[in-house]
Amino acid sequence: MRALITGGAGFVGSHLAEALLLRGDEVMVIDDLSTGTIDNIEAFKSNPAFSYVLDTIQARPVLAELVDRADVIFHLAAAVGVRLIIESPVRTIEINTKGTELVLELAAKKRKKVLITSTSEVYGKSDAFPFDEAGDLVLGATNKGRWSYACSKAIDEFLALAYWKEKGVPVVIGRLFNTVGPRQKSHYGMVIPNFVKQALANEPITVFGDGNQSRCFTWVGDVVDALIALSRHPGAVGEVFNVGSTEEISIAALAELIKGKTQSASPIVCVPYDEAYEQGFEDMPRRVPNLAKIRKLIGYEPSLDLHRILDEIIKYYRALPRERW
Repeated sequence: MRALITGGAGFVGSHLAEALLLRGDEVMVIDDLSTGTIDNIEAFKSNPAFSYVLDTIQARPVLAELVDRADVIFHLAAAVGVRLIIESPVRTIEINTKGTELVLELAAKKRKKVLITSTSEVYGKSDAFPFDEAGDLVLGATNKGRWSYACSKAIDEFLALAYWKEKGVPVVIGRLFNTVGPRQKSHYGMVIPNFVKQALANEPITVFGDGNQSRCFTWVGDVVDALIALSRHPGAVGEVFNVGSTEEISIAALAELIKGKTQSASPIVCVPYDEAYEQGFEDMPRRVPNLAKIRKLIGYEPSLDLHRILDEIIKYYRALPRERW
């Protein structure tokens, strides 16, 4: 199989490329390195089954050639991270909607299969826990820029499913819940890399808000395995799947856990959302997925619990030179 990964030099994309190469597939990557890094794919460059292009997915002629050569497209390229969304709302909306539109348009010409990675953010302020793929999406007001990311990814889903229904493009949608692991950067507000780095440096561990908000963190290897399995299962076409973990923890408890595992002297400090992001910032109090649908189709189960995940990430950062944090 020849796979194209948009955003393949990013955190999840590079792990996906690695997994596909290990399976004997040919992998093509396109990435503009806006949030990804060449270091993430450095180890693959000598592999004859791997190739990459440094360009934006909005470069139509370049993307058209790559799509034409691919058997399946994993569309991961997107603006990611709360901080980036707050600071660059125009870019967030344009990259997410225009990029997805072009990928689907080009894939439609030869009905190439497209796996779209979406996000748990689309559930917004819904309180129907656990989140079910068929449940309502409840987004905040348009003057709250934080919701632009959720809205843009929801539009991606609507568009992808429309291409399936109207044009017969085989699409699959995976809603990812807080994917974590090695290579994830803290620059854009990713909580576990931030906490681990702060703890290892004995700096204050900064919890945004009161810390009562909770999340379920998913090992990147489990996410990658799920995406590959979904891309190959005929029953996944035209469907939306939660991909995550149901092991829930509050952010305050997460900070304490990381502090204990690193034996850090760091104080834990709460920072109001207004200071961390912007005035009137709204957060999701919980994100808990219903995994019944993906379990039934591909037998999905998370392989690592949170303790194992944190141990692996702490080990990764301890081995990484400080200048590469």
